[in-house]
Amino acid sequence: MNSNAAPTRRLNTAKAMVEAIAREMERDEDVFVMGEDVGAYGGIFSSTTGLLERFGPQRVIDTPISETGFIGAAIGAATEGMRPIVELMFVDFFGVCMDQIYNHMAKIHYESGGNVKVPLVLTTAVGGGYSDGAQHSQCLWGTFAHLPGLKVVVPSNPADAAGLMTAAIRDDNPVVFMFHKGVQGLPWMAKNRRSIGPVPEGEHVVPIGKAAVAREGRDVSIVTLSVHHALDVAEELAAEGVDVEVLDLRSLVPLDTEAILATVAKTGRLVIVDEDYQSFGLSGEIAARIVEHDPGLLTVPIQRVANPDVPIPYARALEYAALPTPARIKAAVLKAVAR
Repeated sequence: MNSNAAPTRRLNTAKAMVEAIAREMERDEDVFVMGEDVGAYGGIFSSTTGLLERFGPQRVIDTPISETGFIGAAIGAATEGMRPIVELMFVDFFGVCMDQIYNHMAKIHYESGGNVKVPLVLTTAVGGGYSDGAQHSQCLWGTFAHLPGLKVVVPSNPADAAGLMTAAIRDDNPVVFMFHKGVQGLPWMAKNRRSIGPVPEGEHVVPIGKAAVAREGRDVSIVTLSVHHALDVAEELAAEGVDVEVLDLRSLVPLDTEAILATVAKTGRLVIVDEDYQSFGLSGEIAARIVEHDPGLLTVPIQRVANPDVPIPYARALEYAALPTPARIKAAVLKAVAR
């Protein structure tokens, strides 16, 4: 063990997010939180639990159900030098406030000739698997990544949630911070053993735009976000003699193309796992970047495991038929290695 490494505790992802926000609120009085149920309720996915009691209602602001209004207010505060963290409860609700997000939050810096900064963090819950239906179960990170002017991050574990949150708050650009419900570590949701993990004490920053190799391997690469299912499959296949490397992108914008190329060059085989829709999204973008750089890196065709282009079903059996489940991931890996 490195004696210089920061001591750690085991936290769930939600708690790690809250600790990072609280640390930045203590460090900088211009940081504040606003959104629906972020105060007394603590966020419906525990993303702001305890902040109201600690910092008071002037810095932890419960808002009416008016996403256009409160996201617009946050953008105005950011342009005046504050650093708001504003929560869009479910990413599926983006439609009612997309004008604020894309025509204002994402474009003000460009349209001001670089003179006006928008240091705002838009947090939002993503992901399915809990029978929340077609309007509460999407990821949609590809939608936000497609729009110039926004950074987009997706943590997969508690340490990255803390480190990416800190980086996002300190960034002078607007950052969309998308947290998957399945890795929050909430007791009332399906338990995921990877939702609890070590988090460094004190300041911890994860650079935006840097992927991480979550598991080393030599036979085939899985490139993904929110990597818990991929790691489960990799561990299962290790017992069957298939050595899987898992690359956790952590950020969509910027996308760590070098890390993607490096893992594909190492194994020659690629499975892209994406809980967003397959067409016109992340999986196609990754494939295109590899082909544009050097299609010879691949020894077999790319396998894609993504949501089909249909709304997420409510019925549990149909929902799990659509999601990139471990069974679908395993089948794609075995196809890639011709097993």
